[in-house]
Amino acid sequence: MNDIKLNKQDNNTTRIKFYHGVPYISYLALEKIPWLCHGFSTRIGGVSKGHFTSMNLGHGRGDSEENIIKNHEIMANVIGFDAKNIVASRQTHTTNIKIVSKEDIGKGIYKERDYDNIDGMITNEKEIVLTTYYADCVPLYVVDIKNKAIGLSHSGWRGTVGRIGKVTLERMAKEYNTNPKDVIVCIGPSICKECYEISEDVAVEFIKEFPEHIDDILQNKGNGKYMLDLWSCNKIIFEECGVLKENIHLPDVCTCCNYQVMFSHRATNGQRGNLAAFLEIK
Repeated sequence: MNDIKLNKQDNNTTRIKFYHGVPYISYLALEKIPWLCHGFSTRIGGVSKGHFTSMNLGHGRGDSEENIIKNHEIMANVIGFDAKNIVASRQTHTTNIKIVSKEDIGKGIYKERDYDNIDGMITNEKEIVLTTYYADCVPLYVVDIKNKAIGLSHSGWRGTVGRIGKVTLERMAKEYNTNPKDVIVCIGPSICKECYEISEDVAVEFIKEFPEHIDDILQNKGNGKYMLDLWSCNKIIFEECGVLKENIHLPDVCTCCNYQVMFSHRATNGQRGNLAAFLEIK
């Protein structure tokens, strides 16, 4: 099956690649970096059944551990990394960042995690596969091309209000001397503004945090409902941190618009599995 079609936005950010018929999403800007291995899964090509069909990579939703491990191993083979080197996040919509080392490999897949409340991870070590999970929230790929350091963070609305992109960059600056001007950012497949309706209490949080950008990120639909642009919010955060505009790559794929190919919490009322983002220094 090499003929999957996605409803894409105008941004020329991603392409679908296949290996043995299993698709994954690749970022054009990251393909140019020879020491990097990366990818983002779809819901196609795995072994899970029912509403997890078929490439479910998320724990804790009712799928079997055997299926989840097998699906991770399939994606490792497809993208080109060793599944044993995966380090899985433990996401709870925080802005907590973990510094990952070789001692952590296998955690969350083959070993118990000895950490909790981790929505972002950073490393500068080779052969560590940072892995975070999604079904509408925003993946943030952060690559320091000068110091060969990477970060991968999960940014839902709480993480976006908390500016997890900024927190990720600050931790990378502290640990690896990262300068935002040397960073490539890819904001990954996630829910678009046209699909993401929020209530007034959530809108208030964004009005407080982004007062100068309200017209760019919020559309008032009346009756206490708003449409929120998480993509623009995260772009604003990275720009304000000093990342060059030309180095920030917005998504061209909405998970909700493409729920038959991507898992989407909104489109399926929570009856879904999880996608995953992978990032590794070779």
